[in-house]
Amino acid sequence: MTDPNIVLELRDVVQTFPGARGNPVHAVNGVSLTISRGETVGLVGESGSGKTTVGRTALRLYDPTAGEITFEGHDVTRIKGRALRNVLRRRTAMVFQNPTTSLNGYMRLGDILREPLDVHRVGTASERKAKVEQILDRIGLGAAYAQRYPHELSGGQRQRVGIARALMLDPSLIVADEPTASLDVSVQAQIVNLLEDIQTERGLSYLFISHDLALVRRISHRIAVMYLGRIVEIGSSEDIFTRPLHPYSASLASMELEPEHRIVPRGELPSPAKPPSGCAFHGRCPIARPQCATDRPALTVAAGAASAGERAVACHFPGELTLAASTHRSTSAPAPLPLVPAATAAV
Repeated sequence: MTDPNIVLELRDVVQTFPGARGNPVHAVNGVSLTISRGETVGLVGESGSGKTTVGRTALRLYDPTAGEITFEGHDVTRIKGRALRNVLRRRTAMVFQNPTTSLNGYMRLGDILREPLDVHRVGTASERKAKVEQILDRIGLGAAYAQRYPHELSGGQRQRVGIARALMLDPSLIVADEPTASLDVSVQAQIVNLLEDIQTERGLSYLFISHDLALVRRISHRIAVMYLGRIVEIGSSEDIFTRPLHPYSASLASMELEPEHRIVPRGELPSPAKPPSGCAFHGRCPIARPQCATDRPALTVAAGAASAGERAVACHFPGELTLAASTHRSTSAPAPLPLVPAATAAV
């Protein structure tokens, strides 16, 4: 029986795209994840790890190659047409990374915000107009902005409009894909505060995808760490950043330490068209052993955890790579992903 508290559940989701010379690109390889009502799950990893593909597949912007997607108790893996619109499209939304390209530059803001209501035939014309004005007030712009075009706004204002558009149909789940990536630090804080306030008001759930480790740590209840199409660790925000079990998670968490204590993986992220055998991270891992090159570890419940959703790791030797000098946190911002290859990294 489906847990009514779970908004979204992914079970062994696979997303494969056609590649050059007939080699398929394994963008997502068996991802399982749950998001509860009112919860924010952060999704982190290097560029090319499959984070955005997971978010878009969860909302059926991409049809999954394999696996199951359940939304609010409904299997939405293969539904189409009216069922897809009524069950999934009506109750979910996405905030895209670049508001400049995700907003139609030929439409006024009022028309952009009203469009979801028009498509789903929600309310009368006067009710739709009132809702547009209400949401513009809520995001701190004001009803007068309904007559403006996207190019007349700053980057932060455009992203507020992107959030407002996502809220127009009162969704229960929003996928936020790098929603603050193109904004300066002060505007980032304003956007995050807005997202948190709206979550408190409406009980929203978020899948929050970002390279900004400090931001993910602040906003997320739980964090899933992705590497080359797979989730390698899931845990609370505090656990992932202070007690990581997977060596890759430890390398990410170490970006908050002083430079001399950071764990920098060797080399580059492998191609998803030719993923390595065994553990995909073994070629860059400081503690890799022969078993890691041949046997792929499954994502299993960590010792002491009640479930995989609470704490899970895919590693043959979890917890062996620990953070050094964890009490000496850097006062500077964490280094952005992707991680910089270093020939001198520990082997």
